[in-house]
Amino acid sequence: MPQARSPIRSRRLNLRTTASQEKLIRLAAELRGTNVSSFVLESACLQAEHALADKRHFALRSSDWQRFVRALDRPAREKPALRRLLQGRSILEDRE
Repeated sequence: MPQARSPIRSRRLNLRTTASQEKLIRLAAELRGTNVSSFVLESACLQAEHALADKRHFALRSSDWQRFVRALDRPAREKPALRRLLQGRSILEDRE
């Protein structure tokens, strides 16, 4: 199975750190088995995704808005498998 090619990184971001921040980042990257650039980029992208996911304002066309409101107003459906999952013990509870 051929491997998917990674996009070529052609842009540069520069940042400054304290000595302790650099040491912390280098240690974490080493423990993850990756280089500092990949570690920092992955961490920054994850934080960016979280920040953008928290966006609460969005715009819809009138017809799409009506469909959205109808979906919100629809009565909830019973999901027996989900109910069992949420009522059972967590795998974290079993480790005690």
